[in-house]
Amino acid sequence: MKLYCSPGACSLSTHIVARESGITLQLEKVDLQDKRTASGADFYQINSKGLVPALALDNGEILTEAPVIMQYLADLKPECGLVPAHGTFTRYRLQEMLGFLSSEVHKSYSPLFNPSTTDTVRSECKDRLHRHYAWLEKILARQPWLVGQRFTAADAYLFTLTNWANYFGIVLSEFIAISVFQQRVASRPHVQAALEAESLSRVAQDAAERLARAGGTAKRARAPE
Repeated sequence: MKLYCSPGACSLSTHIVARESGITLQLEKVDLQDKRTASGADFYQINSKGLVPALALDNGEILTEAPVIMQYLADLKPECGLVPAHGTFTRYRLQEMLGFLSSEVHKSYSPLFNPSTTDTVRSECKDRLHRHYAWLEKILARQPWLVGQRFTAADAYLFTLTNWANYFGIVLSEFIAISVFQQRVASRPHVQAALEAESLSRVAQDAAERLARAGGTAKRARAPE
């Protein structure tokens, strides 16, 4: 199988899930500006949406949308536990979380990538993200992972999205559990391998460390309460 991806884009989450599942994928980078792949192909001919990730299956099918690709890959290796089993209520909790991350968190970041987005809209997006992170903070303050006690595809997705915060000046220092979560994910060997393959290892580690330092400062400041 081949994963069409762009370094640091949401496709990183699918790359992480593949490595955590022990699935070897051929990676082909996509230039999201001119919509051409590293081999020179017109990416619109591969995925008519022009968006990453896109997964080319061995039978010629093309699968798109990060939450779907993550579930597909994880289901190929159910023993890894990256998605709960079909028919279990926990599976629906995972899908609930993936839906929230996709429709609320991811799409709140999206306008920030567009240089023509007005300052008013940027401010609204950042306020919305702050509210979303406040909700996620409560979950991660009571459990290590978004869907309970083990790492899942949802965690790979949140980690990838949150790595964007620093680029847009989104301050998350008050969210202690989020900062700990980012460090916890960044320390996983398969995550480190995915970051290294996309030439992102130092960038992501720096972001996690900055968030952790800021979170530690906020925690100390609040300690007397």
